[in-house]
Amino acid sequence: MREAAAPQLSKIRQWNGAIEDKTESNQKLWKAPLNPQFVPCSKPSLSYMSPQASRGYLLVSTNGGLNQMRAGIADMVAIARIMNATLIIPELDKSSFWLDSSNFADVFDEEYFIHSLANDVKIVKKLPEELSRVTKAVKYFISWSLLEYYQDKISKLWDDFKVIKAAKSDSRLANNNLPLDVQKLRCRAFFEALRFSPCIQALGKSLVERMRSYGSFIALHLRYEKDMLAFSGCTYGLNVSEANELTSIREKTAYWKVKAIDLLQQRVKGYCPLTPKEVGIFISSVGYPSNTPIYVASGNIYGGNSHMADLESRFPILMSKEKLASAAELKPFRLYAAQMAALDYIVSVESDVFIPSYSGNMASAVGGHRRYLGHRKTITPNRDCLNKERSYRRLFLKSIRSGKGPLVKEEAPCQEQEEWIDFVQKKRSTRILYPIVYASQDLLPCSPSFIFF
Repeated sequence: MREAAAPQLSKIRQWNGAIEDKTESNQKLWKAPLNPQFVPCSKPSLSYMSPQASRGYLLVSTNGGLNQMRAGIADMVAIARIMNATLIIPELDKSSFWLDSSNFADVFDEEYFIHSLANDVKIVKKLPEELSRVTKAVKYFISWSLLEYYQDKISKLWDDFKVIKAAKSDSRLANNNLPLDVQKLRCRAFFEALRFSPCIQALGKSLVERMRSYGSFIALHLRYEKDMLAFSGCTYGLNVSEANELTSIREKTAYWKVKAIDLLQQRVKGYCPLTPKEVGIFISSVGYPSNTPIYVASGNIYGGNSHMADLESRFPILMSKEKLASAAELKPFRLYAAQMAALDYIVSVESDVFIPSYSGNMASAVGGHRRYLGHRKTITPNRDCLNKERSYRRLFLKSIRSGKGPLVKEEAPCQEQEEWIDFVQKKRSTRILYPIVYASQDLLPCSPSFIFF
């Protein structure tokens, strides 16, 4: 028997009548920014030619999470074009923190990827059998490299090798000073060719429809998972046991190079994600009422309900893929971080408003995709501004309370949070939000350089 989808939905139906507030102030909260004459500029120029004869095969080992891999794959499509290479379907990262065993076809529509880029670069699913055992040139391409690096240096490897393997894929191509058609190709690869697999697309569409049943909604990318906090050293608001656990994870993860981290400096510089409580304060202060439906796009929030309680008390219609979909619907994806992240990505792109708590790969990719599709509203908290104000305020408060200044471990966060929300409300019309900058065909080339990094 098929399990009924989303059994949790009925629990909060009583909110529906209040969601669509038609007042002028409420409409401004949801109104998309103006986009006069701004259009996607990924169409090839008139002088663009079909790919030349292939000189060899390019193997790619991607690295990182879903959106880091997607950005890397888009770069590798462009690099294959530059080098006149046949691109082998990239191998997804299976060894990072998430230990995700997904293959390319589990996450993306493989056939669509191949055929949609047929006029740009030749792509095949695997190496020909006769080349499977040949010696390969394994290279770590230099980060942020220009066209000349691949044309003049890497392409020389074709003289001795039939197969070149890129050992990493992220940030291997410069952002700027590249031919416009190369930039446009990166856009086509990222925003169009890397379409998610049909089963992910189908469930993602269903999640969007279920959120729409509550009216206009915010997608909140709440980057507060264990890996993020351990990597960044951002343990503010956690208890001693939690902070020690995250420090231990960072010290034991060999490929995370930075071990000793100054938490205060991380926050002052805006390198830490906002906590769930801080996000709730921020969204309230921007002006969204408590009956605003919010979709939480995230993995497992570190600390679970104990850290989500304040946010949920402010915004009771707090949904997620786990609440909107049944266990049976999620079962095929649950053990695969990239596939679960893809579901969040779809809902985030289609939301009425997107708010990221941290400016990482997901935030950049979704924000860029929303601009590409028509400048949909995205609100990015200025963490640098907020965290400096809070850090200085906290040091001052601690020195008064204890006489020991910043070395004191005990904090009294309640008063600080009260003062912070007052600060946000006073400043929200000036410095709280980063301005959203748009690229038009006449001003800037539409390129991942203005989107991902």
